[in-house]
Amino acid sequence: MKKDYWILLLFIIAKFALQYSLISPEYELHRDEYLHLDQANHLAWGYLSVPPVNSWLAWMIKILGNSVFWVKFFPALFGALTIVLTWKVVEELNGSLFAKILASLGILFSVLLRINMLFQPNSLEIFLWLFLYYALIKYFNSSKVKWLYIGAAIVGIGILNKYNIAFSLLGLIPALLLTEQRKIFIQPHVYWAALLALIIIFPNLLWQYQNQFPVIHHMKELSEKQLVHVDRMDFMKSQILFFVGVIFVLVAGLGALLLYKPFEKFRFFFWSYIITITLFLFFKAKDYYAIGLYPVYIAFGAVFFGHLFETGWKRFLKPVSVLIPVLLFLPLYNVAFPNKSPEYIVSHQDQYKKFGLLRWEDGKDHPLPQDFADMQGWKELAQKVDKEYSRLSKTGNTMVLCDNYGQTGAINYYSKAGVTAMSFHADYINWIDVSRKYKNVIRIKDAPEAGKELKESGSFFEVAGITDSITNPYARERGTAIFSLQGAKIDINKRIQDEITEIKNEWK
Repeated sequence: MKKDYWILLLFIIAKFALQYSLISPEYELHRDEYLHLDQANHLAWGYLSVPPVNSWLAWMIKILGNSVFWVKFFPALFGALTIVLTWKVVEELNGSLFAKILASLGILFSVLLRINMLFQPNSLEIFLWLFLYYALIKYFNSSKVKWLYIGAAIVGIGILNKYNIAFSLLGLIPALLLTEQRKIFIQPHVYWAALLALIIIFPNLLWQYQNQFPVIHHMKELSEKQLVHVDRMDFMKSQILFFVGVIFVLVAGLGALLLYKPFEKFRFFFWSYIITITLFLFFKAKDYYAIGLYPVYIAFGAVFFGHLFETGWKRFLKPVSVLIPVLLFLPLYNVAFPNKSPEYIVSHQDQYKKFGLLRWEDGKDHPLPQDFADMQGWKELAQKVDKEYSRLSKTGNTMVLCDNYGQTGAINYYSKAGVTAMSFHADYINWIDVSRKYKNVIRIKDAPEAGKELKESGSFFEVAGITDSITNPYARERGTAIFSLQGAKIDINKRIQDEITEIKNEWK
């Protein structure tokens, strides 16, 4: 093994070690992780919320035992692979060992530590964005058409992982047309490669068609409930903070693409960045949607500095450049990760507020960062539902019906009583089991509407009452009610079927 690769191996080990040490034991899995893990029990070519790749990973985690170790392993793995591929990009650009170390430090001590904490499609997405850019660099360096097909395969897999990768293409195509590399479009293999990408994503397109394109409903709901709160200035501030330790490298990379002669044939990457960021701003995208853009520009900047600092007094800037990412990361380490207890965060609000970490999707500040609050209260919910389920199920088939996917997935993950919770929310609407005749319902209802729901539904049952609630003061779900509806006077199954039909009709 080359000496360079021993250093790369150290980066990989450091990456895994950091990822497994960033979450304090007081925190559970995140709301979104429960849904993605539950998809392993309902494998399909598509879902309302995401394409299918993450469900295949969830299935692997299930086979491996469904432990937290394996839940955290795959995002950490994709983060480590992002470092490896950044190293390879620098290598392809004839960067020095210093450039490889600088770029790798920039990726290691960055927002990716936070992204790679959670089992979501984002970790793989960022790796695939970089892989697509790497394939283009390899193609323009070698003219080997195999890289067009590799790039197309990456796009296909990327679409099956998260549709957001389409923005990389929306940035690249016009950028290529603006530069001399537009000649790529007279290469017939480009179109055969595009056909390959289409073949890969076709099963998901077919699933979307067969299910009346639920992605449209999902995007509309996302726009109305979340993206409407996005502030474009906050979006741009986040772009700086994501890779703050190497922001000088990133800016140098963009500038070098425009002005540095050795990068002339890659100038389209400059325009691709401008176009893609403009599109994200126009659509008021969430700030983290753009993270996949940056590793390749960090690689370009690192290579540029490696050449610039090669001789003379500038050589002394190398150790300074390497120290900056580490030093700037340290203050973020104390606030950007759930490595402090909820009690500590609540008593040190100013530290978190100045970085905007207390701002939730509703546009308001809260005691904990939203992601941290979404990692609280789930075990408590599952334990209390188990207790009530064990009592009620003795009197007849009992349905556990939740308000949202976080509640549903968490109960299914932690339950020791064999509970299979259901919901009309997100993908769960397609997984409701009406094969059994239900007599009782355990209803999990968000706090503000619990009383109204109990009053409306209680009249259809012989016995109705609130039995418990989530009491964890730090949980986003604090106050969520658990109430029992025992002895149905109506046909529950028919009521459920009617509700499903009504909801799906609204989608149309």
